[in-house]
This record gives sequence, C-alpha cells and structure tokens, in this order.
Amino acid sequence: MIAPPARHDPTTPVSMTQLQGSSTVLRIVIGTQLRRLREERHITLDEAGRAIRASHSKVSRMEHGRVSFRARDVADLLTLYGVEGEEERAALLSLVERANQPGWWHNYSDILPTWFETYVGLEQSASMIRNYEVQFVPGLLQTEDYARAVILLGFPDASEEELRRRVRLRMARQRLLYTTSPPRLWVVLDEAVLRRPLGGPEVMRGQIDHLLQVLDLPNVTIQIAPFSMGGHSAAGGPFSILRFSQPDLPDVVYMEQLTSAVYLEKRSEVDRYVEVMERLCIDAEPGAKTRELLTRFREEL
Repeated sequence: MIAPPARHDPTTPVSMTQLQGSSTVLRIVIGTQLRRLREERHITLDEAGRAIRASHSKVSRMEHGRVSFRARDVADLLTLYGVEGEEERAALLSLVERANQPGWWHNYSDILPTWFETYVGLEQSASMIRNYEVQFVPGLLQTEDYARAVILLGFPDASEEELRRRVRLRMARQRLLYTTSPPRLWVVLDEAVLRRPLGGPEVMRGQIDHLLQVLDLPNVTIQIAPFSMGGHSAAGGPFSILRFSQPDLPDVVYMEQLTSAVYLEKRSEVDRYVEVMERLCIDAEPGAKTRELLTRFREEL
C-alpha cells in the first residue's frame, strides 16, 4: 500500500519567493503569515481592521485566505506588525500580486459556485488527494459521457451549452493528473459506485474501461470497498483529504453538500478523517485486486 507523504513542520522557515501553487493556496499561505505576525504582536482583529480601514471580519477572512488581497492593506498590516525589512516586505507583497492572478478555472465562473471554486484551486496545488466515494466515480476520473450523466442529475434543466461547459470544466481539472509533477491520487470506491449504471450500461462500461486505463498511471491508486465489508467508520458519506507540499499549509478535508461544501482544517478534525481513511484502505480490497474486480464488474453490466 502506498504510504501518504509526511506533513510539513509548520515551524520550518520558508522563502516566500520559493512558494508555488494556485492563487487559492497562495492566499491561504499569505493569510497564515499575517495571522502569525498579528498574534506574535498580540494585536487584536479589531486593531488590525482599523489599520486598514476595515472590519475585524475582513481581517479574519484575509487570514483564512477567503478573499483577495490589496497590496496597500497588506503593506499597512506589515507596518502595524513591525515588519520593516525591505526584503521581507517585498517578498510578501510580491506573493500578493501572484495570489491575485486568476486561475484557468475563472473562465468558468458563470457555472462554478464560489464554494467549489475554492476546492478547484486547492486541488490544483495538492501534492496528494485522497477520496472516498459512495455514489459516483470521482470527477478527476470520470469520462465525458459519465460526467454528463452525473451533471444531468444535478442540473436536469440545463441547456446543451451549459452541459458542455460543465463537462469541459471537469475534463480540464483532470489535466493535473498528467503533468510533469502530478499529485498522488488515492481513491477508495464503494462497490455501489460500480454497480450503479449511470447513463446506461454502455456509458458505465466506458467508465470502467477508463478506470482500467488510469490504473497504469504511477500516481493513481484505486481500491474497492466491497459490500462484504459490511458497515464501516466512513458510513457518514464521501469526503476528500488534500495534502500540500507548501509549509504552513495544513491538510484540508472537503465534504460536498447539495448546494454548499464543508472545509475542515482543524488538526483534531482532520486527524479523525485521516484515521477513517486509513482504516478504509486497510479493510478495502488491496489495490492489486482492483483490475480483477473492475473487469468482473464490467462483465456483469
């Protein structure tokens, strides 16, 4: 079984100019740095807000990377926090400029809700993505026909053009699996995912054929949780865990709901989901049997 990469020590110093990642991740890194500087000086959110002519809630959103940054605001906060060195200020302000640059997914802003836009940005910078799914094949592994069938379930009244754009967005996300430095994708599929013929038997056969192909990618691991497992600790529903190579950036647990999503970053909560995922990977069929199982499911369609 593939072992997950170790967490980074958040106390390890890092050069701001060396940081890489999507605008979403860079905003989170900047926010983390600003929060640390503020807390080291024992400055309240209200005091920080007054320094940039804003409310304490805006400073809180900045520190969580949930809004874009104005260079003037960051410069004023750095002054308040006693950061006077030109090199340190220039490095962080340069990062602000990069964090405000839109990602490719912003071209789909008309169909991409804000709560999912955050996930796409995190996904693009993750070093490892772990999924547990109970109903659908994960978006990163869907074929166009299967994706269309899934999208129609949520948007039955969508126009043909909207359907095409939603499918294109999903296919565009998949490009990251084929980059020179792709994330490691580790997926546990409940058997129900493969027994439910979304789009009909032919679409499902094509989807299973695609899963058989991606098994050849060195960065992809797929396991199947059979019905014979009975109940298990992940019975609450599907979830994803994203891990990043950037220091200071914690693991994030993502759980999608019908019209929103939940993001968990608190260490105790994330650790609980990591434990559940580890147990799933132990109890599910080993990855070495996935090809055999997929072939059998395909033949039974």
